[in-house]
Amino acid sequence: MKLKSNTLRRAIRFALASAATTSLLTTTVMAEEASQTKAKADEKVEKIAVVGSRAAPRSVGESPVPIDIIGAEDMSKAAGSDMLELLKGSVPSLNVHANPISDAATLVRPANLRGLPADSTLILLNGKRRHRSSVIAFLGGGINDGAQGPDISVIPSIALKQVEVLRDGAAAQYGSDAIAGVMNFVLKDASEGGSFSIRQGEYYEGDGDTTVIEGNVGLPFTDDGFANLSFQYKEADATSRSVQRPDAAAFAGAGLEGVADPAQIWGAPEIKDDISIFGNVGVDVTDNAHFYMFGNYSERDVKGGFYYRNPTTRPGVYGGTIRLVNGVPMRRSPTDEAQQKLWDAATPTVLVGALDGGRDAQLDCPVVELQANGLPDEAALGQLDAANCFAFNQILPAGFTPNFGGNITDTSLTMGVRGEFKDGLLEGAYWDLSGSVGRNESRYFITNTVNASLGPDTPMDFSPGKYIQLEKNFNFDVSKGYDFDLAYDVNVAAGLEWHEETFEVLAGDEASFIAGPLTEQDFGIGSNGFPGFKPSAAGEYTRRNYAAYVDIETPFTEDFMMGWALRFEDYDTFGSTTNFKITGQYHVTEDFSVRGSISTGFRAPTVGQANVSNVQTNLSSGVLVDSALLPPTNPISLQLGGSELQPEESESYTLGAVYRSGDLFITLDYYNIEVTDRLSQSEKIELDQDDKEALKAAGVPNVDNLAQVSFFTNDFDTTTQGIDLVGNYSMDMLGGYATFSAAYNWNETEVDRFSLITGDFKVSRLENDLPKHRGTLTWAQQWDNFSGFVRMNYFGEYQGVHVDYDATAKTADATITFDAELTYFATDSISLSVGANNIFDQDAEELDFFDATGIPNNNWGGKYYETSPYGINGGFYYVKATYTF
Repeated sequence: MKLKSNTLRRAIRFALASAATTSLLTTTVMAEEASQTKAKADEKVEKIAVVGSRAAPRSVGESPVPIDIIGAEDMSKAAGSDMLELLKGSVPSLNVHANPISDAATLVRPANLRGLPADSTLILLNGKRRHRSSVIAFLGGGINDGAQGPDISVIPSIALKQVEVLRDGAAAQYGSDAIAGVMNFVLKDASEGGSFSIRQGEYYEGDGDTTVIEGNVGLPFTDDGFANLSFQYKEADATSRSVQRPDAAAFAGAGLEGVADPAQIWGAPEIKDDISIFGNVGVDVTDNAHFYMFGNYSERDVKGGFYYRNPTTRPGVYGGTIRLVNGVPMRRSPTDEAQQKLWDAATPTVLVGALDGGRDAQLDCPVVELQANGLPDEAALGQLDAANCFAFNQILPAGFTPNFGGNITDTSLTMGVRGEFKDGLLEGAYWDLSGSVGRNESRYFITNTVNASLGPDTPMDFSPGKYIQLEKNFNFDVSKGYDFDLAYDVNVAAGLEWHEETFEVLAGDEASFIAGPLTEQDFGIGSNGFPGFKPSAAGEYTRRNYAAYVDIETPFTEDFMMGWALRFEDYDTFGSTTNFKITGQYHVTEDFSVRGSISTGFRAPTVGQANVSNVQTNLSSGVLVDSALLPPTNPISLQLGGSELQPEESESYTLGAVYRSGDLFITLDYYNIEVTDRLSQSEKIELDQDDKEALKAAGVPNVDNLAQVSFFTNDFDTTTQGIDLVGNYSMDMLGGYATFSAAYNWNETEVDRFSLITGDFKVSRLENDLPKHRGTLTWAQQWDNFSGFVRMNYFGEYQGVHVDYDATAKTADATITFDAELTYFATDSISLSVGANNIFDQDAEELDFFDATGIPNNNWGGKYYETSPYGINGGFYYVKATYTF
């Protein structure tokens, strides 16, 4: 039944005055859900969504754009150890990848909504823009290469009332980053009660032991307010889905002692001392004004594996720059073609350096050849000390595998006041004034490695430096309904926003970047695997922007409503942008309606993407090399095709239908998103000697060991289209209450334009890495003393890729996995649960790529394709105890 005008006005005022809407207004959602308590099995619960509309409350079925509402109960039905894992089971168009051996992307996992990168989805907390992470995903698995999105994993599920996912472009409403959609995390606001729980689990393989302890408590804050506090503490052991590398196995077989098995780990990182504290406070300060404040402190240590350093070939540490040509030591001379051919055919040696006398004395050091068994000549190694020479085979004879990690600290605070004007021109209007600050710091560390240029004096543990992301926001919003003799009031909302974003690079300890005495003898500079940030690379980069918007919703009739939004935004770097959005919904019948939207959008390049520089280790054509990421305006980047970054621009539209009859609810939405000047890392470009000389002049470290350079670029256009189908049905069944939920997503991305600095393989990864088809089917059942659920997850075919190497790519098979949980309510306050994700332990696609001769090739020790959409770790089981009061 539709609300009449005066009834709806009262509903609007109630929702705008009482919900924690901050700068957004509300949509009301009526949904059937089973409560955790046995007394509320069939209770209808009203949820408030603060995303998607700035006007009248309406149900999901009444919304002109698709919105998912994921309640606290739904989020508890998963064994994932962070928020991303909890959400991906409920939102089929959300893909989350684990990123083993991926530099900083291992520390903060990126997520993809509707096939777009992590920083194309705007994240809100209580309706306010959430600051982004300081981590830039330099090795982000193709689609996320270079992405810098917020760190969602710090948000504990126990702190949340619900999560709202707006699956529609919304830059005209909320600004930059909302190309794919918006995710709003709504904190609990109860002034009493709470819960505590402990969850313990591990993978079927017997590793990845995970402990999560969390709690929530609601307290009164004077007679007119609340203080709701939450915490989560988590630890998770590392996993390994690895086999021994062939080269390491050969060394061990030849009698080399100390070779680890496996020498290189592919798996989830170790997480230690992961603590998150969230607070949400609100109080009525007058009859017309409400004060609110919320924020968090979060910190964790993450440590993962890196690539094995082969003790005979690793350039800059073991790989020789001196070889024997007809018994005569010779230095490589890439400018002399004849000598280059001799070099290629020469006898391999390990890298040996003179501890006194520099480059000239290096030729006088004993030459250490590789023997027929692949090991260095022990007799020649024994002569090095007497000759005052050095090779890393003397102190690290079995090679080494660095461990890379970081300490991630995340803090935020938002304060504001909202209320209603009681007189004057804006009498009856609702206003909201707020300010927020968010800070994310990533302090990196790398252990069990060397600064080879320091020779035998190198430490093995380094602190390469920090990235800090700091953001400040001020918002003022106002909304008022006007009677124009339409079906009900026309809502007019307007607002102003000021935003400042600062990205800071702090230098590492001296040993992590210094060029030691063996530098001129071709030993690598800096902590191997992740060189430290030099003082010359340190700095603070700031950008400011302001915005103004207007948003109008016009109910032309009881059955037909349209919305109009226009936003102007000006940046002090690249200028201004204006975007619009038009939405509409028409009720064909009482039960069936059609809806749609058309909009433009943008995503501003982050300050970090525009200014960061870094040296990373990656595989190129199967060979481990170092590559430099440079700012796009660096002279070398400009020489190789780079230019100053510009905003991505988008045009999108959706068309959908909604059907509701009794307990059956179905939505179907088609979307099409065109993004031009899309931002990503360029292809890694091979360097010649002239490039290297120019890099040395520019102060880039470790140039002689660099093989490639990349930079951020607006270098390609894409079209992403897809379908979201969502259905729910509830009924009495088996002596209890059952809810059936189904969701399906088809998503396809096509690269419309790209250049050589993007590269064919990156195009293939953008188009094929994610499954084009995903679906879930969930049956949740509630009885007096028991509840449970079973979920089927379908993942369509995807492109299997390993070590970001095109020769490994294949089409991986579609897969089905199952999750299940059973909960026993021992008392009104205590519940016990047991469950599993991937309950039948479905393996990821196994590696089966071959070398040029057709021989199976697994040189890097992996077991599964790392692009698996459901991870590589297999089944995970858990037990959980909850106390509710």
